[in-house]
Amino acid sequence: MIQRLRTSGFAVLGISTVLLLSGCFGGSSGNDRADANRPGQETEQPPRFSEGRVFRVEPGEQATEEMVAAMIQLRPGDSLEFGCGYFELYHGLLIQATEDVEIRGCGKDETVLNFRNSDNVTGLEALNVRGITVKDLTILDSPGDAFKLKGVKWGTLLNVRAIWSGGGEPITRDNVSSRLHVACTNPPFNEGDPTPDYVPSASSGRYGIYPVESENILVDNSESIGASDAGIYVGQTNNAIIRNSRAAYNVMGFEIENVQGGEYDSNLAECNTGGFLIYDLENITQYGDTSVMLNNISRNNNTYNFAPSGIVSAVPRGTGFITLGYDNIEIYNNLFEDNSTAAIIYTSYELIDGKGKTSDKKLDPYTEGLHIHNNVMKNSGYDLPPPNLEKVLVEGEVETVLPTLIGIKNLNRPGKGAHIVWDGLLDDLNADCPYPVDTNGQPVPKKANGKPIHTNEHPNPECLYNAYKFDNQGDRKLPEWGACIHSNEFSSDSLAYMNFHGTRGLELLFAAMDPDPSLLSWQSLSDILTGPTEFFADSDMSEHDCQARFGRTLASLPRVTIPPFERSGGIDPAPSEEFINQLCEAPVADGQINRDALAVDCPTLDQYNLFADAQDPRSMPHEGGVPFVLNSKLFSDYATKYRVAFIPPGTKALYVDGQNGGNLNGTIHFPTGTVIAKTFAFTDESKGTEELVETRLLIKRTSQSGKAVWSGPTYSWTADANGQKVAKLVPGGETRSVSWHYQDQHTGKLLAGSTDNYAIPNQNQCITCHSNDDLEAGAAPIGPKPRNLNRAYRPESEFMGTEGQGGFPRVNQLQYWKEQGLLANAPALQVDGRGVATNIERLPHWNVPGDSGAASGSDEDVEARLRAYLEVNCQHCHNDKGAASNTGYYLDHYRKIDAGYGICKKPTATGGGSCGRQHVVVPGDPGRSIVSCRVEDASDPQRKMPPIAKSVSHTEAVELLNYWIGQVVDSGYDNAEACGGSGIFQTITP
Repeated sequence: MIQRLRTSGFAVLGISTVLLLSGCFGGSSGNDRADANRPGQETEQPPRFSEGRVFRVEPGEQATEEMVAAMIQLRPGDSLEFGCGYFELYHGLLIQATEDVEIRGCGKDETVLNFRNSDNVTGLEALNVRGITVKDLTILDSPGDAFKLKGVKWGTLLNVRAIWSGGGEPITRDNVSSRLHVACTNPPFNEGDPTPDYVPSASSGRYGIYPVESENILVDNSESIGASDAGIYVGQTNNAIIRNSRAAYNVMGFEIENVQGGEYDSNLAECNTGGFLIYDLENITQYGDTSVMLNNISRNNNTYNFAPSGIVSAVPRGTGFITLGYDNIEIYNNLFEDNSTAAIIYTSYELIDGKGKTSDKKLDPYTEGLHIHNNVMKNSGYDLPPPNLEKVLVEGEVETVLPTLIGIKNLNRPGKGAHIVWDGLLDDLNADCPYPVDTNGQPVPKKANGKPIHTNEHPNPECLYNAYKFDNQGDRKLPEWGACIHSNEFSSDSLAYMNFHGTRGLELLFAAMDPDPSLLSWQSLSDILTGPTEFFADSDMSEHDCQARFGRTLASLPRVTIPPFERSGGIDPAPSEEFINQLCEAPVADGQINRDALAVDCPTLDQYNLFADAQDPRSMPHEGGVPFVLNSKLFSDYATKYRVAFIPPGTKALYVDGQNGGNLNGTIHFPTGTVIAKTFAFTDESKGTEELVETRLLIKRTSQSGKAVWSGPTYSWTADANGQKVAKLVPGGETRSVSWHYQDQHTGKLLAGSTDNYAIPNQNQCITCHSNDDLEAGAAPIGPKPRNLNRAYRPESEFMGTEGQGGFPRVNQLQYWKEQGLLANAPALQVDGRGVATNIERLPHWNVPGDSGAASGSDEDVEARLRAYLEVNCQHCHNDKGAASNTGYYLDHYRKIDAGYGICKKPTATGGGSCGRQHVVVPGDPGRSIVSCRVEDASDPQRKMPPIAKSVSHTEAVELLNYWIGQVVDSGYDNAEACGGSGIFQTITP
């Protein structure tokens, strides 16, 4: 049964809506099609492309369907326009693999897109887009991120707002006009404090405005209210400007993370936990350098920290600006006022992890080249969060430690902060550490100053190389690798500067904790703690007077410039309706594929003439199509799948493996004109039935510019008026009610169940998974890798018996392809009695103990099978070029199992996706591991993984994952020690 989404499930595109909006369904019956182009009959050639279209969506019940229908069609020069008003949308707005498009509303006060009940984690997401402008609208209550740009080159967010209702009453159609403008008068210092303007909530989405892994980004005249991580964030990006924008009541107002070339200009941060942040995070795609902050206001950022987890959960309330592990920052002409901990906090990962204990040795833990000048700072550090060392030591929550260190070390003003606070920590020369190398043993690139330019493609070195900071005598090069502070205006009501010397003397706190840590207060600490003067902070700023010390100060950093946008030409405009009809309705000879039609997405599957029986994609394929199966497959609500590869006659696919071919994550290379068909069916052996639900195609085409590109149209099976089965194009996706009842062919276990929310993804969602660590553009294949094809053919279901594809030869698939002349470059295969080639790579069946070749039930066997499952279900996004590359959590088949594979890895962001947990994989404890929560969940859009094509939990896979974490992963794994204790105390432990 086809369903339309209203308040739950998958946002669908009704077929009638597609007919109306796309104009691509003018097809007629087979007889009419044959008559249209009789031999000798000349027809006028229709125009191939249409460009500059405007798709308009108005508020109302059909808004979601109209939005999805429009978004999947956007091609160069097109626009999606939302009318004025309040929209209730049940599916996210996803723009993929296009260029030069615009999304616009009537104004951020006039067009409000409410995603509160969306089945997607993100409100608006643009992936792998070159040239996109989003302007003049508000996104309300997105489950996760509001505006996300990933892999975008030339992206502009202009006059937009992200806002969450927070912990108060929901923002609705009736009150929206009065709730959009949030003042900042009296932020809550502690949870539960009265707040007249806004009630923050940890259940709000993570990021308001979130460009990541992008280039040439401009955020202008925009706003974020209430994010549980960061309001306006740019990360892992080159060339980014944030200007004229406001952030209020977020945990962190503004973030620049791992950015090369960032700029804050004329922004306002108020009533956040922290105002501005510039830092580098470990274990992600790139590391940052060079950002400027000028003409901004950071005031009254005193809201308690409500982040569920992640690095921002350690930011103390009352922080005007904080930096961490990032080089070359210039901060000038800014106003900092009424921030209760400090105007500026200048700190390092040494404080968090311990000296030399940061696990990512590519990340320099220290901020250097910091230039602070010509700023005004007023009323800073007047009310530090109170000490709560019991919470830190017993519960492992570190967010109160930094202000506690500041407060107890302020000798003359216990419990107070300062305008500028420094942890006083710098590294020493690591003279024995060699220059880092890449995976081929070659030196990694370096900047002109000698600093290595690392990415996550480089292996983690054994030590942190830092010789570039020191001269031949071992002295630090200054001021380049230090900090210069001058010409600032400090109000006298606060200490101008303090260096609290890290955790020196912190062991005295342990004595103070005994016997009753609840008795601790600023006064009791100041009475208890005595010691040498160097234990306490000093206020001597002369160390940072670069002009006096060196006769010069740090040079001004360059302002960011964004070059003019130009189209790449790699994305074709939309094909015209007439052109589609001409190709798809052309006559086709028996047994031949309509190859001309492969240039477009035909309205019905039968128009391609791929199968002997047009009503059954399980029948024999035309033109030598080859059925195939995989060792381990993507989970899709227990669906049975039938796969066929159609390699054009006279051409061959190219065998390239990961062992020797360097093709770590890619599939076999297919020639242009290849079609891969995958049909999803639901088998009920108790009734002897198998229901066809959808057929997805991957078609390798050539764009107008001559570049190869994969397209992925999807077809939904239904019955026409005559009861004939027909598969119709559903670019907007559908939901279906399905059930299954069969024995797993590998384990014999009975699998039975049903769901009303089986999701046929829309065309843009398919690209999310299929446009990642591949050599070709578009929706490239994922499954047919040599290691996953290395097996004898056997259909997933015995329903067909020996009919159709059920009768295909049950021999090693790669050997068969070789013998049929379909595969080049493959080695001679040594095939055993199981039909497995033993001399090449192979993935095991993830659910068959012992199939890895290791002893059944052994740790090696469990881990190999779990890795096979994660590769097939997760790795296509979780790699350093995938949709989840910004997480730093990578599941590549050949990757070492360490922090990058999740062992004690901290999440890069907070929100519901972290499940309130602190690490991705906690050795021995699946109940504390984020990945266990994410894989098990099948309903919460913030949590469920994979995020599409899954509406029920894969019980058997969750059991394997939890067994691996609980019984196999132990303290011997790399980075396993990073899960234990409070990192800030590692400095004072051996």
